[in-house]
Amino acid sequence: MTLELISSHEILFKGEAESVTLPGSLGSFTVLKNHAPLISVLQAGQVRYRTPEDKEESVAIKGGLVDVDNNVIAVCVY
Repeated sequence: MTLELISSHEILFKGEAESVTLPGSLGSFTVLKNHAPLISVLQAGQVRYRTPEDKEESVAIKGGLVDVDNNVIAVCVY
């Protein structure tokens, strides 16, 4: 699946990911391939993702929004 992690200033990551864990307003949740569509508000925390090469990466965020649809995870953060 494709992860697009962007801020108002730059593209933080755009590429393939095996899993993405996000800090939702009601708690942390993980998105895997073929996840049901969703839109959620994000709170301060870490966006963690695993690449196809099995590398674990993370980005600290202050908040934002995520849209999951058709194996594309679009995350807008601040």
